[in-house]
Amino acid sequence: MQVRRLAAWTALPLAVTLGLAACGSGGNGGSGKSNPNAAVSIQIGEPQHLVPTNTTETSGSQVLAGLFSPLVDYDAQNKPYEVAAQSVASSDNKVWTIKLKDGFTFHNGQKVMSDDYINAWNYGAYAPNGQGASYFFEKIAGYDDLQSVDPDGDGPKAAPAPKAKTMSGLKKVDDQTFTVTLSQPYIDFKTMLGYTAFYPLPKAAFSAPGVLKDSYEQAPIGQGPFKMKGTWQHDAKIEVERYDAYPTEKPKVQGVEFRIYQQLSAAYADVLGDNLDVIPTIATENMSSAAADLGDRYKTSPMSSFQFLAFPTFDKNFSSPDVRKAISMAIDRDEITKSVFKGSQQPARSFVSPVLPGYRDNTAGAAGNFNPTEAKKLYQAAGGPAKITISYNGDGGHKDWVDATCNQLKANLGVDCVGSAEPKFADLLTKVEKKQPVGLFRMGWVMDYPSMEDYLGPLYSTNGSSNYYGYSNPEFDKLVKEGSAAPTQEEAIKKYQQAEDILAKDMPVIPLRFGQNVYGSSTKVKNVEMDLFQRVNLVKIEAVS
Repeated sequence: MQVRRLAAWTALPLAVTLGLAACGSGGNGGSGKSNPNAAVSIQIGEPQHLVPTNTTETSGSQVLAGLFSPLVDYDAQNKPYEVAAQSVASSDNKVWTIKLKDGFTFHNGQKVMSDDYINAWNYGAYAPNGQGASYFFEKIAGYDDLQSVDPDGDGPKAAPAPKAKTMSGLKKVDDQTFTVTLSQPYIDFKTMLGYTAFYPLPKAAFSAPGVLKDSYEQAPIGQGPFKMKGTWQHDAKIEVERYDAYPTEKPKVQGVEFRIYQQLSAAYADVLGDNLDVIPTIATENMSSAAADLGDRYKTSPMSSFQFLAFPTFDKNFSSPDVRKAISMAIDRDEITKSVFKGSQQPARSFVSPVLPGYRDNTAGAAGNFNPTEAKKLYQAAGGPAKITISYNGDGGHKDWVDATCNQLKANLGVDCVGSAEPKFADLLTKVEKKQPVGLFRMGWVMDYPSMEDYLGPLYSTNGSSNYYGYSNPEFDKLVKEGSAAPTQEEAIKKYQQAEDILAKDMPVIPLRFGQNVYGSSTKVKNVEMDLFQRVNLVKIEAVS
């Protein structure tokens, strides 16, 4: 199950309106001469893992973005362009040829070659290895032969051995070239290659073919602009330093300390005191004063997050689409965005982010518009429950908006509503997976790569990796599959939009807010930029004297 992009913090993302965009991204925070020999500090949470194929959350992804370079990255229009790849080409969207750029080396000096990608991807896909991002390889031919099912539910290592250990769809051509054959055409495969799971691994990562060293993720060896400095200091910090042999744009700082915080409020206080250089997310409790506190060091920029409330569709209380639509209509998104988030988010009435080609405004239709009178009529007619619980993770700064939402449901539907906090996001997901009663539950998504399919397939397909709510619609599944196999982007988008229209009819979740990066920095750094994935650009940031 994917948890990376199900962000635990309150995401404060996407400036679509001109007013928010005017706050800008990047620019000068501190002033003074750049100091290339200084290190900077950035707030993160404790990563779950630092193996690329097992890193499925934002904090780990931020660290790996410094240690590795992707095959492709994305330009201002979210189109992929080559970074570690020289070219990624296909004539049929099924057989892809990847040529690597010369000059990339791992931090131990080993030259990066085709085998390093093939070995890493096979390791990630092999089910007994239990890698959290394994499903990203499922489009590659032969992936199914690396899977097995444990009949007793004791975990991947207890399952029978799979048929194969390597995917038939991966073939080495030469040291700098390999081919990837997919089980069916996928138009966005090149776009997909920017994701963390597709990084390479050096020979030194393995103790034997297909066997990763237990110690590897304590000091990962990558081929990116920074290398590890020491080892991962759990619940404290991870330090990296500039890799001088990096062949493309080099960092403008000597190193980065990723400082691990348990509470965003503590990180915010450290930024104000110049004891921390960057806080990537400003918590809601600090939003009202952040602009005044930080001045031009308070920044916003586009981001891909999507905040929503999910229904346990397997619970009879919420099995009716009319009940779900009525609850959605009883929520005044605009008011909560204004009062709780101080305008730092955008009310959401669609199921995919506005940063994407194919986005349409208000695809949820009437269910996305605040209409308390009609909401109450529909709710009563559909036999909605007398009490609603909204579950959320207590470590993510969600209490204020959940309480505000409950107050609206009480007033507009005449129901009892309570917020229920789980200590951690993982605790909430565990309860949902076990189908324990949680009522509605808070979810947040940050895209893996810029495609409508990445918002639709994982979240709503019958076997979607992050479909925690039991939603299933065969016609939806069919349209997403047809979109993925379409020969052109235009045809793919048309199919994806038809699939999104089905979500509007079934309403398995309530779109609430699209976000933006809302972040702050100390007086000791400048040119702080953040990307659509809620990551600080580690090559652009500068320290000032």
